Amino acid sequence: MKEDIAKCLETLQNGGLILYPTDTVWGIGCDATNADAVKKVYALKNREDSKALICLVANDAMLERTVEQVPEVAWDIIDLATKPTTIIYDNPKGVAKNLIAADNSLAIRIASDDFCKNLIQRFKKPIVSTSANISGGPTPSQFSEIDHRILEGVDYVVNLHREKTNPSPSSIIKLGNDGTVKVIRE
Repeated sequence: MKEDIAKCLETLQNGGLILYPTDTVWGIGCDATNADAVKKVYALKNREDSKALICLVANDAMLERTVEQVPEVAWDIIDLATKPTTIIYDNPKGVAKNLIAADNSLAIRIASDDFCKNLIQRFKKPIVSTSANISGGPTPSQFSEIDHRILEGVDYVVNLHREKTNPSPSSIIKLGNDGTVKVIRE
């Protein structure tokens, strides 16, 4: 794991893209604060930049640094969730502008996977996490299903967990600072 983390850190610091196992599906990642890197993710996925991406943080403190306000209900959702849960927050800060949705929101998940947590803690910044597929295509449930264009389009591919099958993406919940809660994906 140490070698993979070192190579990922180098790639992320240089504005590159990584392909890595997350707490859900295999993901394409980059420095969430680097607009050029975020642009590369949209280009690789052949996805419009109006469709927002998910961002991973390592812990509660990093979450609090990434949004203006974490609604109180978010802590309950995070504590009670039985599977990885992504929450869409209003008023993100400190991330690339092209990562923020048109309504000034950002989807963020606190990583639960040891590799991701370790990587993000060492990187000290949030990283993008979007499924490793071409936009509109199926989300791969395991490494062997990842499209060759994705494999060739990233700068570093993590060697861990290539045999792992994890077919389910995270739940997604949108929280408004006004107290509204909306389930986007269960």
